[in-house]
Amino acid sequence: MSFAEEIYGKIRVHIVDGSYLDVWLSRKMLGRYAYHWERRHIDGRIYRYDNRPHEHLKLMKTFPRHFHDATEHNVKESRISDNPEEAVREVLELVRRRVSR
Repeated sequence: MSFAEEIYGKIRVHIVDGSYLDVWLSRKMLGRYAYHWERRHIDGRIYRYDNRPHEHLKLMKTFPRHFHDATEHNVKESRISDNPEEAVREVLELVRRRVSR
């Protein structure tokens, strides 16, 4: 990973392959988060763990927690940690695994 910067209240980590990871933890809504790995400009994919309570995901077992796997519309249950430090480790491990393929 190259470097990190703060952009619009998010921490942006620039990845060596040209992608980036945005980490957002809400200051106003305790517990609200998004970990967004942006790769659209490389291979058309995004990966995002977040807990925005989308109404159409209400029946999901992990609601409101969910994972956007490669696209905005491919949404799966999320098993990411509720602890932000552990969650960042888990997301960075996902990035590491996929970038080193």
